[in-house]
Amino acid sequence: MILSSFILIPLIAGLLAFFIKQDQLVKGWSLLAALATLAAVLYSFTMPAAAEGLSYSRIWLGSLNSHFSLLLDGPAKVTTLLTAVSFVIIFIAIFKNSYADASQYFGLMLLSMAGLMGVFLASDALLFYFFWELALIPVYFLCSKWGGERRVPVTFKFFIYTFVGSVIMLIGIIYLYSKTPDQSFSWASFKQAALTAKEQAFFFWFFFVAFAIKMPVFPFHTWQPDTYETAPVGTTMVLSGVMVKMGLFAVLRWLLPVFPQMSDKMSGYIIVLAIIGILYASLIAIRQDNIKRLIAYSSIAHIGLMAASLFVKNDMAYQGALIQFFNHGINIIGLWIVVDIIERQTGISKMSELGGLAQQAPRLAIMLVVVALANIALPLTNAFIGEFLMFSGLYQQNVWYAVAAGIAIILAAVYTLGMIQKVFFGQRNEAVQVADLQTAQWLALAIIIVLVLAAGVYPKPMLELGGTLVKTMPLAVAP
Repeated sequence: MILSSFILIPLIAGLLAFFIKQDQLVKGWSLLAALATLAAVLYSFTMPAAAEGLSYSRIWLGSLNSHFSLLLDGPAKVTTLLTAVSFVIIFIAIFKNSYADASQYFGLMLLSMAGLMGVFLASDALLFYFFWELALIPVYFLCSKWGGERRVPVTFKFFIYTFVGSVIMLIGIIYLYSKTPDQSFSWASFKQAALTAKEQAFFFWFFFVAFAIKMPVFPFHTWQPDTYETAPVGTTMVLSGVMVKMGLFAVLRWLLPVFPQMSDKMSGYIIVLAIIGILYASLIAIRQDNIKRLIAYSSIAHIGLMAASLFVKNDMAYQGALIQFFNHGINIIGLWIVVDIIERQTGISKMSELGGLAQQAPRLAIMLVVVALANIALPLTNAFIGEFLMFSGLYQQNVWYAVAAGIAIILAAVYTLGMIQKVFFGQRNEAVQVADLQTAQWLALAIIIVLVLAAGVYPKPMLELGGTLVKTMPLAVAP
């Protein structure tokens, strides 16, 4: 029952939020729901059976032999913890922001949280698809109502990409269901589906394209920069910090175990595609003047590295990718908080129009520097150990993979340090005035800084968690 609470708490709280008409009250209610969900996640980790994985199953659609089946194994522990921690930070960070129809905004945010938890826990393919859509649908409304000036065409583009991906994935799910030995949607049955080599080669792409769109990886990424730039910042934090992990997680849960031969056969091509995306996104980021688009392309590069690592045939790369699921989510949310603070006060997102903000907001500058350096995996920050393991895994697979992807480290330093210089330490624009951190913003960033430094200075708990994950995760490509 504890696993159901991961979903039920934000789901019920989200539905109730629509009826709370006082803005401050609905914000407090949403934060309380996120804290309760985090408490449930942390409590589940302490349960005696947690080391081996927790599960829960009840009949859902009996006529289709579909069950409400949840599984909290290694990968799910990382992603559910990331989701719970991220929403707590996000709700704190945007607590003072004003929203028209705040009850609807926060209600949709909580419904998206419930959907995300369901995606990461579902071990029934039909249930997984249900939560996949539940996580995405609220985001459409959040972007279309509270987004920027270009919200209508941008949201439509986002809808088309994700709708096409969802439809082809559903076709694949239905076909695999017909090939299972017991006509079941269960994860175990899908792994035993009687697929010929041609069928596996064909339907592999149905799932991969759907997951690649959601990550996104090159060349399925074009919806992302526009959406990140236009979406309300709280939604952008959810999209970049948590929702992109849906695609990566789905590769681990469904693609690799269900299509092991095809995953092995296509791994080299997908790794090359991911590395192209890493370098492409990094080069585009260097050319950006809009700070939102810079962060968006930076995220594409980081996701590309994680995607490549999932198709490498060794435990080290898997371990690094899993650790980075969490660390990337925390770091990217920290960057968006800083961007939101600047844009709300100045209305400016172009770096060329900012400058010298450290003189006006020294605490904000310090926070940005720490999070930005973590984003480029500086030693003693949380991202270092994950990226080190991923690059080591790529090196063991093919030295040229590591060399090509490693160029992105240099490029990341170029655009990240350039951003810091232009925004905070460049020539001051006297027309731009920025106040330093407010209490809620300071608290959200302080939580992130603690996580960044704690995992960077003392990575042993994270390494032990990663080791446990590798032992319990459903690897299809054995080392």
